[in-house]
Amino acid sequence: MKKTNLLFGLLASALILYGCSEDEGSTAPGNNDNINANPAVIPDASGLEIPHIDEHAGQIYSHHTLYHGQRMLNFTLDWHAEKKHSRWVAFTFTSASSAINWNRNNWAGAEWDGKVWDYDPFQPDPDIPIGERNELSDFRGSGYQRGHLCASADRLFSMDANGQTFYLSNMSPQIGRFNSPHWSELETQVRNWGRSNSFRDTLFVVKGGTIRDDQVMAYIGGKDSNSPTKVAVPKYYFMALLCKKFTGGQNTYKAIGFWLEHKDYGQTPPLREWAVSIDELEEKTGIDFFCNLPDIIETPVENKYSISEWNGL
Repeated sequence: MKKTNLLFGLLASALILYGCSEDEGSTAPGNNDNINANPAVIPDASGLEIPHIDEHAGQIYSHHTLYHGQRMLNFTLDWHAEKKHSRWVAFTFTSASSAINWNRNNWAGAEWDGKVWDYDPFQPDPDIPIGERNELSDFRGSGYQRGHLCASADRLFSMDANGQTFYLSNMSPQIGRFNSPHWSELETQVRNWGRSNSFRDTLFVVKGGTIRDDQVMAYIGGKDSNSPTKVAVPKYYFMALLCKKFTGGQNTYKAIGFWLEHKDYGQTPPLREWAVSIDELEEKTGIDFFCNLPDIIETPVENKYSISEWNGL
């Protein structure tokens, strides 16, 4: 596991150093221009799943784990201590990360991270300093559930990977009937795509709840001396997906976004009702998704989406 503290001064000092993901190695010469890519000097920032790290960024934390002896990026988040909430959480589904080698039910009696657990290992993020992180006390008695952003079921390739999803930095205060069934049904569909080797080579995922002042519905917690700031309750939730598949001798891309109001819908509507283009999602959130794609790919991919290309909607 690794923490990357981002000071925006680092970004400002690297304005002319742009990096493209190595995923783009097959792109034709001359087509790699990218005016909004993340600077390659920022660790983990060149992955296609990482949104543009701009002047609104907080602290960037990346959680890694060892898998088959290799250091593997589990997920990355943009943490905002003043809201005790992430702006986004980003991760990928690949053949490796979509493997199933662990079950959430295995936590009872399991030893991990220096403790024997009787239940799910919910705990404060050990990489975020006390006073800047959210605590279990923030959620206690609030009436909101601890809703995963990177879902527990999204990370079953190892005990460590699954355990890290229970860090509170990966939690968002969610209305119970929103968390399940609405949010969880959309997560299940995304996971179906992510676990399908025929559907994707890599599925790049960004999830989040809105924390902009005009997109917060309430605040909870803040009573613990270790957690003096209250936790924002998002008014909306979103997902941004980019699918890369090698076919016809080249990498092909498609993208889709989802925008959900944080409420109990009663019966979950068809998931397609929440679908939007990435361009529209960027307008709603103020986040620049998939910025590391060359512009010649990013522009058309983010401009529109096709329901027929996303089976199950």
